[in-house]
Order: sequence, then C-alpha cells, then structure tokens
Amino acid sequence: MSTTPFPPHALHDYALLADGERGALIGPDGALNWLCAPTWHDDAVFASLIGGAGVYAVTPHGRWVPGGYYEEGTLIWRSRWITTDGVIECRDALAFPGDTHRLVLLRQVYAVEGTAHLRVVLDPRADYGRAPLASTHRDEQGVWHLSTGRHRLRWQGAPAATAGAEGLTADLVLRPGERRDLVLECSDAPLPATLPEAGRTWAATEEAWRTSVPELSDTIATPDARRSYAVLRGLTTRDGGMVAAATTSLPERAEAGRNYDYRYVWIRDQSYAGQAAAAAGTHDLLDAAVRFTGARLLADGPHLAPAYTVHGDPVAGQQELDLPGYPGGQSRIGNHVRKQFQLDCFGEALLLFAAAQRHDRLDADGWKAADIAVRAVADRWWEPDAGIWELDDRQWTQSRLACVAGLRALARAAPRHPLADTCTGLADTILAATAETSVHADGHWQRAPDDPAIDAALLLPAVRGALPADDPRTRATLAACREQLAQNHFIYRFRHDDRPLEDAEGVFLLCGFVMALAEHRQGNAVDAHRWFERNRGACGASGLYAEEFDVAQRQLRGNLPQAFVHALLLETAATLAEEPRTDGVHRRARS
Repeated sequence: MSTTPFPPHALHDYALLADGERGALIGPDGALNWLCAPTWHDDAVFASLIGGAGVYAVTPHGRWVPGGYYEEGTLIWRSRWITTDGVIECRDALAFPGDTHRLVLLRQVYAVEGTAHLRVVLDPRADYGRAPLASTHRDEQGVWHLSTGRHRLRWQGAPAATAGAEGLTADLVLRPGERRDLVLECSDAPLPATLPEAGRTWAATEEAWRTSVPELSDTIATPDARRSYAVLRGLTTRDGGMVAAATTSLPERAEAGRNYDYRYVWIRDQSYAGQAAAAAGTHDLLDAAVRFTGARLLADGPHLAPAYTVHGDPVAGQQELDLPGYPGGQSRIGNHVRKQFQLDCFGEALLLFAAAQRHDRLDADGWKAADIAVRAVADRWWEPDAGIWELDDRQWTQSRLACVAGLRALARAAPRHPLADTCTGLADTILAATAETSVHADGHWQRAPDDPAIDAALLLPAVRGALPADDPRTRATLAACREQLAQNHFIYRFRHDDRPLEDAEGVFLLCGFVMALAEHRQGNAVDAHRWFERNRGACGASGLYAEEFDVAQRQLRGNLPQAFVHALLLETAATLAEEPRTDGVHRRARS
C-alpha cells in the first residue's frame, strides 16, 4: 500500500488531460498522479499512479465531496469540491495543441461560493520518481525554477510557496469569487525567455478544441461521441501517431501478471480510430491514421510491426521498474509486441485505406502503401501469427478474415483501380482456404483450425464486410457469441478455461460495441441499441473507458483511457444513427 499522501485511486475516478504529445491523469483529490514528458513513452515526471514519487496536487483543506466534468467537446477538466465552507472549482488543461518538447499545464482555482482554503504540492521527480529534485529557486518575479533528471520546469502563480522534502508546497486562501492561475512548464530543452500568459493560453486552448472536435450531430449519444473524439484527438500527435493508452502497467486482472505498456501506436488501434472518424464523416483523425500507417508500410513493407513509438521507431523491449506498481499490478515499460507478427494489421490497414478512398482522401503515397499491404497479405496470409489478442502464433481465423474484409473493402472503394481484381481474387482464395479449416461443426467460425472455441473477435470481419450479413456463418457466429460469451449485454472475448467467464477477466468493452454493430447489420435495431447502451454505461465518472470492465466489482481494468474502446463507441454512435447496409459499409444519413 502506498504511503504517499496522494495514493492512486480506482481507475473510474480519473480524468485525462492531453495535448496530443503527452497526457496526464488527475484524480478526484486534484492530484496529478501520472504525466510522462516530453512525450507519451518517455519517463514519468509524476509517477505516484504506479507507486513512484512525483505528484502535482491542488486539494481543498478539510472535508469535501468531489465531483467534476469535461467542458463539452474538450479535454478541459473541471474538478468541483463541495466543502464545509462552500464550493471550489479547479479548471485543468494541458495547453492544446502541445509543443513537441515543452508542455504547459494550466490550473485555475476558483472560489465559487464561500472562502476557498487549498493545499498545493508540486513535487516533480523524473525517471518514474527515481530522480531527485536537483534544484529549486525563485526569481525576482516570484517564478519558481526547478530541475529533475533531464527536465526543466518553471512554475507561476505561487510565489509564497516553500521548498522542502516534498517539493514546493503552498497554502492558498481565495476570497469568494476570486480566481488564481497556476501555470507549469516542463521541457527537455531550454525554456523560452517569455513566460506563457495564462489568459491567452487558456483562450488559445479553448479555440483549438473548438476547431478540433466536430459537432457530430448525426450520431446517437452525441456528447459521448464528442468526448470519445476528443480523447482520440488528445492521444494523437502532430505527426499522426495515436497511442493506444496514456498509461503503463495498469493491471487487466489483479495479481495475474497481465500488466503492459500501451503508450505506443498500435497499427490496428490507429486503423480503428481512422475508420471511426470516417463513419462519423470527419477527416482529421482519418487523415492522421492514413498518414502514420502509410508511412510505416512504406518504410517496413511486409515486415510491418504491430506497434511503434509515436515517432515511428521500434518499441523498446519490456523491462521491469523497481516500483510497487498500481495496486494489484507490477511496473513495466516497453512491450514485447515488437517481436510479433500480427497478420490482421494488414487487413485493418486496408480497411483504413478503403475508408479514406470512399472519402476521396487517399493520395498517391496512400495507394503505394495499400499496394504494399496487398502484396504482404498475398505473401504471408498462410503464416501463423499472434492475432488480435497477441497470443501464441497460430493460424488465427480472425486474422485471415480481417484480411478478406480489407481486400474486399479496397476493391469496392475503387472498382476501376488496377489493384481491385487482385484484391477480389486474393480475398476469395483466403476465404475459401479458411472455410476449409476453420468452420465449426455447428456452422460458426472457430478461433483456429486446431481450436474449436468461439471468439468475440470473429464478429468484426463480418461487420467490416468480409462476408454478407445473411451468410450462415455470419449469423451462426453471432448466435454463438450471444450464447457462449454474453451475459446481460456484456461480452467476454473468449473462454480461457473451465472457470466462469467473469473469474478469468473482465468483460471486453471493444467487443461489446462490436456486438452492437453486428446486431445492427442484421437489422436488429433494438438489440443493437441495448448493446450500445449497456457498454456505454461502463465508463468512469469522467466518461473514460479502460480495456475491460469488472462487472462484479464495477471497476475499470487495464490501461486508461483505451483508445480502441473510444474509437468503437464513436463508430457505433455514428452507425446506429443510420439504416443498416448488408455490404458492411455505412454512410451518413445526412451530409
């Protein structure tokens, strides 16, 4: 158990601040427990989330009840505390869009009702809390200058703070209606001579969010769809790479050893986000996904890795940190994904390129990348791979069907392109070979030729148009998932062993939204909405989703926020607003 005065909270209590280049988690006590800099996969400056040192807290004195909300269409978070003396708010944001090397963290405290009494602690510790606070001094203007590891920090707004063992601390007293701005900069390069002005930086951030997140009025659950879009945009760098999550080492199951670093760009997840943006009729996230994925294919060809850093570099190998970890977990950085082959990434990339082509946004480099992906599928579709769940190498059915879906989608999107006939013929070949080995005696697709079990991932290729909606195998797979993996409109990925499903892992929210899409494609509108609403409700207080949801304990599990869940929520919110199409391609009802 952590002895820090700001221990980690249950994941459903956290909100995300993000500027595209990095992200922070803020708890209900106003403590930032997690922030990596200068970018996502770099070392954490505030690491108390996983048992390290480092925190930045603005917390009321005395007793209080927490609350909070995002300002509509942004990642500007408002903490709200009801104290024994009144009401206090703290408005928090990373200045958006972010600079590559320097972050600006904005905090504005406001005494809404009554006098506000607050405690402020700024204790940055680089290298996941292992580096000391090397220097601390205040200049003549009352601005604090700090350094830790390679990080240089500058802090405005608390000239009366004192330096001590826990960093800088200050007690603030605000009269009713009074506001106080705190502005923190952190950089791995020399800081600019000019200080950021709080009012202008807030105004620029508000305007940037306003222009970055579309209205999405043609979706159901529009506020949730817009929040998911904002999350995806906040996780996407200016170079186009979108990290799978902002965190590392948050356990999928307590004490089970399933703790991973997701601060990297998974090609599959990025493709999901691009396809979701296309379904919603927006282009920024679509273009970013095409740009990043296309560049990786042009560079690595058939040896495309499943994941990269946001700079397009290989992911570092997994290593342990000497930290206690989040409760129930361990502390790890890096990921063994760099050693895997995941065939379905090529299929998802082709689905992404097809979506871009339907929106007339696939340029010459995009077509070159698509050609590389098609040839890679032709050369490698028969090879064993790690599959969507990154397990042992086998001939996973979902991987092959994802390639069928991608090939057919590209051929449909550009029927006169020279690649179209190649795509159609290759899709037919892969489908026929897969059908010979991987259709269960009950008529549904099975996980692999040597594994007769059902898997919720097998729903997605049919949703994407690998097979018609009325194909008996499509309907049988959906029925088997309902019968064997679903409980109360939640769904588990697959059965691990003879234990009850809920004892092995949490329900998988990505698959819950895929179930909604699958029911919609069958014309089952009521069931589709049931699935959507059930899984939509499995978020935290701020509306963020992790990978899994523990139904028994009502807790989020895994890294936070999980981009592919937000992507599928966005896509489902757009798709359920439309009439179903049996070819798996959904178009907006209104332009």
